[in-house]
Amino acid sequence: MFNNRLREVRMSKGLTQEKLSEIVGVGLRNYQYYEQGKHVPSFDVLIKLADVLNVSIDYLVGRDDFILSQDDMNLSED
Repeated sequence: MFNNRLREVRMSKGLTQEKLSEIVGVGLRNYQYYEQGKHVPSFDVLIKLADVLNVSIDYLVGRDDFILSQDDMNLSED
């Protein structure tokens, strides 16, 4: 689930694997393993991915089907 959502969101934001790996500070090969489901990112990297992609961690790991967190939705209503 995580690997598929990570790929979908990255592509929807128009980012390459290389660019996103640079932004979050991991090697390209490690990032590719995340999308292939071969590795799981550390908690710190998971937080960076969610922040950069503007999604909740719950969405990335499959605990929620809403792309934006409730806090993000409340901010956009102001």
